[in-house]
Amino acid sequence: MKQLHLAQVHRSLGAEFVPFAGWEMPIKYTSVAEEHLAVRNAVGVFDVSHMGEFRVTGEGATAFLQHVTSNDVFKLKIGGAHYSTILNERGGTKDDGLVYHLGEQEFMMVCNAINVEKIGTWLTRHAGEKVEVKDITMSTILLALQGPRAQEVLQQLTGFELPQLKRFKAAPMEAAGIQVLVSRSGYTGEDGFELFITDEPASNPARGEKLYNALLQAGERLGIKPCGLGARDTTRLEAGLCLYDHELTEQITPLEARIDFVVKFEKGEFIGRERLLEQKKAGLKRARTGLRMLEAGVPRQGYKLFKDGREVGFVSSGTFSPLLKVGIAMGYAAPELKLGEKISVEIRGKPRSAEVVGWPFYDPERYGHSRR
Repeated sequence: MKQLHLAQVHRSLGAEFVPFAGWEMPIKYTSVAEEHLAVRNAVGVFDVSHMGEFRVTGEGATAFLQHVTSNDVFKLKIGGAHYSTILNERGGTKDDGLVYHLGEQEFMMVCNAINVEKIGTWLTRHAGEKVEVKDITMSTILLALQGPRAQEVLQQLTGFELPQLKRFKAAPMEAAGIQVLVSRSGYTGEDGFELFITDEPASNPARGEKLYNALLQAGERLGIKPCGLGARDTTRLEAGLCLYDHELTEQITPLEARIDFVVKFEKGEFIGRERLLEQKKAGLKRARTGLRMLEAGVPRQGYKLFKDGREVGFVSSGTFSPLLKVGIAMGYAAPELKLGEKISVEIRGKPRSAEVVGWPFYDPERYGHSRR
């Protein structure tokens, strides 16, 4: 079982650990609900150093990433980042993640922890002689500072004018006296930042410990909470964000997942393009759908969905929303289901009423990065 660089720090804060994707990860420190609400109403900090990072460099790096990802890398300026997918030849999703353009023919790709080995093998297989793909996962610390007061916290630690850093932009800066790469991005639906410390040995994670503790200290009066995987999952689900091995798999395409904004057909050839064009022409047989329970019950992955007594799909992720105080879920169902339609979720052998809804599940006027 792999250990986070800051595992001892998390233990000192009372973290409860669980195994996840080959890592020992904090699931919570106090309660999932408390940590979740801190992110929605104030600020929380997650240690997500289990995520995979690959540095991609060389004369052909841009063309290589254009070929192996679905988004348009040629349009990604230095200092920019975008969400993308890596597809198999059938158009199914090998992984989803972020691509950062760090310099001339220099990129970083962040992928899911569960897929690091698979994606490393896939990238190396397609790289060619002019591209170097280096797995830097085990020497990288990644902290996610998330919530409406995240900027207030981080601004105390850096001289960089954070309002200048727009969403999905990244910049190197000094924070708490440490050189970090800071990206205005995250996985909670909220405004916030992801902070990368690279070349940090697991045997001496002094810079990581200093930055993590500095964030907690700077955010103390603002209500900051250390947050675990539990709150990471409930916040991303409320925001309607996909989780690999749930909403995305090798058998599910980005068109079915309704993240077609990351598929740029007009850019030309990329792995999986032809099969996606065929699927688009033929029409979808299933599509990602949002559900809000109208009766008591928590929908869970694998639960069946019914419409007028006929099975129409399944739940891919579900939880009890700490913010909305109701069961919510995403799943795959017949694409003709419309918002507001009533369906049922089979929970413990009994049908429970639910409504088809969009995402985010919360009111974006009151919560999330676009709140006013």
